[in-house]
Amino acid sequence: MSKIRITKQFSFETGHALYGYDGKCKNVHGHSYKLSVTVIGTPISDSSNVKYGMVIDFSDLKKIVREEIVDLFDHATVFNQNTPHVELAYELKNRGHHVILVDYQPTSENMVIDFAEKIKSRLPKDIQLFSLRLQETESSFAEWYASDNL
Repeated sequence: MSKIRITKQFSFETGHALYGYDGKCKNVHGHSYKLSVTVIGTPISDSSNVKYGMVIDFSDLKKIVREEIVDLFDHATVFNQNTPHVELAYELKNRGHHVILVDYQPTSENMVIDFAEKIKSRLPKDIQLFSLRLQETESSFAEWYASDNL
């Protein structure tokens, strides 16, 4: 049977700052991110299965991505835990803000790598993550492809 790719799109609002950066993004700011998640697999061929003809039910993929990424990152501020931004992070947390500390510079490139690992760990064994596209602005995005990361 043929391999088929399916894609589900998500959106979320996240703030971040790039410590040590030499431009405006060193300041705390936010983006309306758009995440496209593409998986690949063979459609279920068992006609008695309620998911007959599907690679994965879109609602199942949605649940994985929402739990691992969207619900966590939406309306959060992300800082690298290994920078002086950690002081600001603790101050914001103490004031009731949703802050995520990561062990990387929170660029789109690093975020998409992080997201790929989180999604891959939750997919059924017969379905592979094919690609991710994380759009930061209308004209800027980072992409992750499984074939580039063998």
